[in-house]
Amino acid sequence: MNGATDASAPKSLRETAYEELRRRIVNLQLAPGQRLIERDLAAELQVSRIPLREALQQLQTDGLVVIVPRRGAIVAPFGVDEVRDLFDVRESLEVLAARLAAQRADDSHLTALRDQLTAARTATVRDDKPAIAAANAAFHAVIVEMSGSPLLQSMLQPLATRVQWLFHLTKERDPGQQCDEHAELYDAIAAGDADRAADIAYRHVASGREPSLELAEHWSVPAIDPVEATRTRQRTPRRKDRSRNVEA
Repeated sequence: MNGATDASAPKSLRETAYEELRRRIVNLQLAPGQRLIERDLAAELQVSRIPLREALQQLQTDGLVVIVPRRGAIVAPFGVDEVRDLFDVRESLEVLAARLAAQRADDSHLTALRDQLTAARTATVRDDKPAIAAANAAFHAVIVEMSGSPLLQSMLQPLATRVQWLFHLTKERDPGQQCDEHAELYDAIAAGDADRAADIAYRHVASGREPSLELAEHWSVPAIDPVEATRTRQRTPRRKDRSRNVEA
């Protein structure tokens, strides 16, 4: 097929560095606001500075990293304001994706949706929070693909990683409720009921707004000046101690 990528082709050093850093950020091994020190990362990933910098630039495009020219980089802050902005966009675009998915559903995509529902249920039984987050993110990604709209996909694709990041950051939310809401959405899409799918999608996304904002209060860091944050080799930003309303 024209334009197809050979899955067996070896990955470039940039791709390898990008995927590993993306995994560490999304899985919270690198925290929002954390300093990224090139020399240390290059040694850990066994790559030179050039592919590492290319990987960091791609992560900046994804919204996961902030680069300060001639100073360095930090993991992008993901606090209350960023969470609120993400929900504003999701409540519009993901609702449209669900509507189009119901209109254009096919057997292969429905099978993929069922697979992610099963994966989420299984992970919930095991209380495997990273696996729950990954399955929920994949469920939403399949719906976007089902929409069959290249324009909508191009608008949502840059948000996909941040949505997955959000799911990891909000892994304390009730996974059983999320599974039930996804199952309801699947039923509407499978039935081809576009209006119902759109309504369920809106209620599903909106229901996560306040719990996610409350959780963001706990993981967020004080306002970060990226320039100031890259002056030091200190990796971990100071977080707020909510129980005493002072910085830890």
